[in-house]
Amino acid sequence: MKILFENIRIPEEYGYEDKHIYLLTDGAFISYIGLEKPSEYDQVINGQGNLLIPGFYNSHCHAAMSMFRGIGEDLPLARWLNEKIYPAEERLNDKNVRVASKYAIAEMLKNGIVSFSDMYMFVGSVAESVIETGIKANLSRSLVSFSEDSTIKGDWRFNESIAWISQYNGANNGRLIMDMSLHAEYTNQERYIREVAEYTKSQGLRMQLHASESENEHLECIQRHGMTPVEYFLDTGVLLSPTTLAHCVYVTDNDMDILREHGAFVSHNATSNLKLGSGVARLPKLLEKGVCVSLGTDGAASNNTLDIMREYQLASVLHKGVNRDAEATKAPQMLNLATLNGALSQGRNDCGKLKVGNRADIVMIDLNAINNKPCFNTYNTLSYSANSFNVLLTMVDGDILYHNGEFKTIDIERLTYEFDDICEHYFD
Repeated sequence: MKILFENIRIPEEYGYEDKHIYLLTDGAFISYIGLEKPSEYDQVINGQGNLLIPGFYNSHCHAAMSMFRGIGEDLPLARWLNEKIYPAEERLNDKNVRVASKYAIAEMLKNGIVSFSDMYMFVGSVAESVIETGIKANLSRSLVSFSEDSTIKGDWRFNESIAWISQYNGANNGRLIMDMSLHAEYTNQERYIREVAEYTKSQGLRMQLHASESENEHLECIQRHGMTPVEYFLDTGVLLSPTTLAHCVYVTDNDMDILREHGAFVSHNATSNLKLGSGVARLPKLLEKGVCVSLGTDGAASNNTLDIMREYQLASVLHKGVNRDAEATKAPQMLNLATLNGALSQGRNDCGKLKVGNRADIVMIDLNAINNKPCFNTYNTLSYSANSFNVLLTMVDGDILYHNGEFKTIDIERLTYEFDDICEHYFD
C-alpha cells in the first residue's frame, strides 16, 4: 500500500525549511520526500503540521520483565538481582513470557519504538510476540556458565540459542533478527566465553552483553583477569563480532578506544543506571571518542518504563549537569542516538533515517501539543519539550501499528486482561 503523508515537518537536517512536506511510502520503503504532491497513492494522512521522524530504537531491553515492574525498588544492582529478580525469574514459563513480552511491545509501540534489542529466556515466546505484533527486534538467549568445565558442547542454554536462531533468524521479512548473547563477564567462565565468541564469529552473528554496569563488576573483573571487562571481551574474541555492550558506566578511555576501533556499539541506559545507583556513563567522552552510542531502557523492572523519549530527554540534560557544561551534549546530535545508532547496532543499515529507499519506520510527533509550542527548531523540541504522550503514529516497514491511541495488530483490552491475570497469580 502507498501511504502519503502531507502537510508535515521533518527535521532540519533533511534540508526542507518548508513546513508543508510530502512523504510517500510504497510497501516497506520510503519512495518520495519533497514539496510537490505525488499523483499516485492509496491512503492520505494529513499531518496537520506535525513532525515525522525515524522510529525510535530501544537498544537494550528485557521485554518480559514488564511483569516485574515495581517488585525490587530502592535496591542496588547486586541486591536487586539476587534478592528480587533471580528468585522471581525461577517461575517463568513460555506463557507468561509471551504475554509479558507482548504487553511490553504494546508499550513500546505506543511510545514510538519501532525495534528493540532483547536478552532473555524463553526466546521462542518473545519471537512469536514480535511476529504477531509486527514490530522489529533483535532477540537473544542470555547465556551464563558458572562451572570452569562449562563448554558449549551439550550445554542446554547454548543449544536453545542456536535452535531459536535456526528457527527465527530473518523471520517476518527480516523484521526479526536473532543474535547471540553472553549475559556478562561475571556470570560466565573464560573457556565458555571463548567458545561462544568463536561460534558467533563463524556464523556471522551479532552479540549482545552487559559490561561495566556497576563499579564492583568493573573492579572485580580487573582483579580476576588483570583487565577491564572491555579489554577482557577483546582478549576472548567477543569483540571480533559486531557487539552491543549495554551500560558501560565505568569504561576507561582505553576501553573507549577499543570499542571504536572494533566497531562496537554502546547502549546508554541512563534511567536504569541512576535508579539502581550504578552511576552515570560518560556519554560526552564516548561521543568525542567516536563510539557509536544508542539508547536503551533496560527492563521495566529497573527503569520502570519502556520509553525512549524519556531516555532521549534524560540523556540530553543529565550530562550537562554532571559535567557542569551546558554544551556537553547538543540537541542536534541526540536524535541519532535514539534512531540511527540503534538501527546500526542491530545491523539494519537501511533504517534509522528518513531517506528514499530506506525502510518506512516512521513516528509522528504532535507539534500542536501545548508542551511543544512554539517549535522554532525540531531538535530542540525533541530534546527538551516533547514526550511519549506526543507520539501520534508508529509505522514499521510501511505498516501502521499504532495511530491516535489505537493498536492495529494488538487487541489491547484482551492483552491487558491476560497480563493482569498472570501478574495477579504469579506472586500468589
